[in-house]
Amino acid sequence: MENLSVKTLFLGEFDREMATTRKILERVPFEKFDWTPHEKSMALGRLANHVATLPRFVPIVIEHEKFEVAHTGPLDVKSTADIVAAFDGFAKGAREALAAATEDQLAGTWELVFGDRQIFKGSRAAALQSLFMDHLIHHRAQLGVYLRLNDVAIPGSYGPSADEPM
Repeated sequence: MENLSVKTLFLGEFDREMATTRKILERVPFEKFDWTPHEKSMALGRLANHVATLPRFVPIVIEHEKFEVAHTGPLDVKSTADIVAAFDGFAKGAREALAAATEDQLAGTWELVFGDRQIFKGSRAAALQSLFMDHLIHHRAQLGVYLRLNDVAIPGSYGPSADEPM
């Protein structure tokens, strides 16, 4: 078996997950951006916004040793196409940063803090997997539930879906 680098493995997963994420973002009905399934849940538009902007986290992890969380406002979007375009730009920048990263950088320590509270400290590779990729997949699945509840066809992620059988 071939000995693949962390970067090579992550780039393959990155490309697959970004393609799947783009497909689901394309289905978000802009006219339902304010819809929420429960009073404690994020609104559909806020969730789509979060999913679309998560890739901007990748260059931060790669290029800095520490990041202090600050709340940022939502994207200024006027359509679903705007959300997809923003995602495309963030994903492109994320892939470029990841492709340029060295194995030493990925093995290096990285820290995430919120005020005086440490959220994460570990390797950049672990941060990218957990705080970016796993986080993105979690919220993308949540977005799929929101779409289902609004009778929007769900694209397949890891095979066929009920709406797109093979």
